[in-house]
Amino acid sequence: MAEPLNVINTKEMEKEDKLRKVRNNLKDVKNIFVVMSGKGGVGKSTVSAALAAGLAARGNYVGLADCDMHGPSIPMIFGLEGAEPDVEDGMLVPVTPVPSLKLMSIAFLLPDRDQPVIWRGPAKMGAIKQFFEDVAWGNLDYLIVDLPPGTGDEPLSVLQQVPGIDGAFIVTIPQDVALASVRKSLSFLNKMEVRPLGIIDNMDGLVCPHCHETIDVFGSSGVEKASQDFSVPILAKLPLDPSFSKAEESGKIIEWMMADSPWKKAFDDILDEAERLGAEKKDRSRRTDQQKSMKRCRNGRNGTRISHEMPLVFLRCTYCRNRFRIL
Repeated sequence: MAEPLNVINTKEMEKEDKLRKVRNNLKDVKNIFVVMSGKGGVGKSTVSAALAAGLAARGNYVGLADCDMHGPSIPMIFGLEGAEPDVEDGMLVPVTPVPSLKLMSIAFLLPDRDQPVIWRGPAKMGAIKQFFEDVAWGNLDYLIVDLPPGTGDEPLSVLQQVPGIDGAFIVTIPQDVALASVRKSLSFLNKMEVRPLGIIDNMDGLVCPHCHETIDVFGSSGVEKASQDFSVPILAKLPLDPSFSKAEESGKIIEWMMADSPWKKAFDDILDEAERLGAEKKDRSRRTDQQKSMKRCRNGRNGTRISHEMPLVFLRCTYCRNRFRIL
């Protein structure tokens, strides 16, 4: 009786090959965070830019991928409109406003800023794939990914094409209409098996420069209810700050993130959480590497794991003492 033929799933092989290329290109990136919102106009790109600039200001090496194909605003926020990435060895070299910060956006690749991106789905998916496969990100502590708004093809493509995403920040504003989008975003992340790191409530009131009372410009929202229902913390409530808007429009966000202000003080909680998550992952990786380097004692303490770092006094059998003294 003839043996059944093994059917090769070429689509699965192609998918795995693409993931392998992305994984290889991002092998020196320690942490990958995505920033998303269920709807546009809530300040998602502003938060992405501030997160990248703030982490860089703290001494980290950071990359920022602007995957918002139809509203790429990262170049304008950093005052880099008209900048063009170089090409080296067939790879796009990110634009670097400061040595510790690398930026890539579709806006850098368009002939002028007024040109719309009138592309169908496959073309947009291809451009997004290039951001992670053909951009020389190099050694980074953090890669921040500014997702397109919503839960459609583009954010889905990013989450499917980028392996090893460490979590997502969800940006919203204190409006009930935005709350429904937050809940959809959290459900979307749950289905995609991406960890929601926290909710950022942007434009949460305006502090009067005279009496210092907070004015609820948009009213209150049920973001606390969504936080409780999905067990996701509210990381920060960012106030409206006209001086921050001016800094953003003039491309001076890096300088702003190095200064003191009520807005920056509120944003520090987000930066603290990002660095805490990075340190936590580094510690897990260190302990995993340590476990791999450990060997089992053959005599005396049978089955006990030992490592090269263990003092000789703890190695009770002669075999292990002699062996590790040589090592």
